[in-house]
Amino acid sequence: MAIMPYPRDWESRIQLKDGTPVLIRPVQDVDASAIQEFARNLSDESRYNRFMSNVKELSDNVLVRFTQLDYDREVGLIMQNEQDEILSVARYVTDPDSVECEFAVSVADNQQGKGIGSIMMNQLFEVARKQGLKSIRGDVLADNESMQGMMRKLGFTIEPDPDDETVTIVRKAL
Repeated sequence: MAIMPYPRDWESRIQLKDGTPVLIRPVQDVDASAIQEFARNLSDESRYNRFMSNVKELSDNVLVRFTQLDYDREVGLIMQNEQDEILSVARYVTDPDSVECEFAVSVADNQQGKGIGSIMMNQLFEVARKQGLKSIRGDVLADNESMQGMMRKLGFTIEPDPDDETVTIVRKAL
């Protein structure tokens, strides 16, 4: 079994609606400290919405899992500005039969409402399609109205989790 090398073709430079130039690129192992700083700087609410718990920072094991990727089965993308500040982190992990993947996305509090979450989700869709995946799914807290709204705009179906009334399952065919 070979591990897929760093996928440079997933890199893209774009401008946000306000004209800010950004780079979207795959996560690398050297990003661990920057991702830790990004997580620490999220508000308590944003961290809870992303991790569904009251974490203050990421454990070493989680950082390793988030940054040492086999790009064939796991995708992590970072959006950063010209000062190398992380504005958003998005990721997915494929299921064992490589048909569906489960995603997560977070956007820095001071960058929310600028369309960054949708941009990152669309980047995940593009990579997932290239990898032959058929659908993408995620767990979203039922009271996370902004995420629920973004999911609707992106064409996801939203259903209650039968095992947990505080969570909804969002799914989209690719």
